[in-house]
Amino acid sequence: MGYVTTEDDTQIFYKDWGTGRPVVLSHGWPLNADSWEAQALFLAANGYRVIAHDRRGHGRSTQTWHGNDMDTYADDLATLINTLDLSDATLVGFSTGGGEVARYIGRHGTGRVAQAVLVAAVPPYMLRTADNPGGVPVEVFDGIRAGSLADRSQLYKDLADGPFFGHNRPGANVSQGIRDAFWLQSMASGHRNAYECIAAFSATDFRGDLARFDVPTLIIHGDDDQVVPFEVGGKTSAALIKGAELIVYPGAPHGITDTHKQQLGHDLLAFLNTFGV
Repeated sequence: MGYVTTEDDTQIFYKDWGTGRPVVLSHGWPLNADSWEAQALFLAANGYRVIAHDRRGHGRSTQTWHGNDMDTYADDLATLINTLDLSDATLVGFSTGGGEVARYIGRHGTGRVAQAVLVAAVPPYMLRTADNPGGVPVEVFDGIRAGSLADRSQLYKDLADGPFFGHNRPGANVSQGIRDAFWLQSMASGHRNAYECIAAFSATDFRGDLARFDVPTLIIHGDDDQVVPFEVGGKTSAALIKGAELIVYPGAPHGITDTHKQQLGHDLLAFLNTFGV
């Protein structure tokens, strides 16, 4: 574990487990690197160096007043990658972290990147607009913003107990521990940081970034994702990234890093092992 310092003196916390070719994990909103612990443990035990950081304003990183946008998140990721002098890295982004990975490639290219993975990720563009009619209405995100201002602790509980893990579906059995961990990580984020990140993940257009992907890319998405609908996220991204491989988890919710952690770990490992083959 350690910290890297960005150009504006923000401290970015990261975990660094194992040895081997690097895998960099970017987490979702409003979580932190702990949300990746099942995959990090599994991949590090199978011959990879796994690095997972807390986005600025989240977890153990600095709660800055400014910089709560995708360009800054991507530049922070670049600082981490450059400071650790990583090469042939696989970048894996879950949800908002998928936007961070996409914007990193859009702004910084793939000189240090061997592969990319988008897991239940927000690209290419979540918000419904005139040129993105299949997106999610702005009223949905306005509701999340209103909930954050009114009682963000309850908002996070409602997300965990409902759509995030699919706990609102008939027959769902998501443990109290998983739901409590979501709330605990979410409350460790800065209030302003998490609030402004709602716009960052919902209203950032990543279509131009996806056009710059020139490395093997894997997309994994559940087809019952109530947070980033499959048709808005994974299905559309797979159509925009040349040569992308798409794996669909039937009936899976948004939070597959927990609900499908073993399947996800094995799918990530299989893709990682294709490098150089």
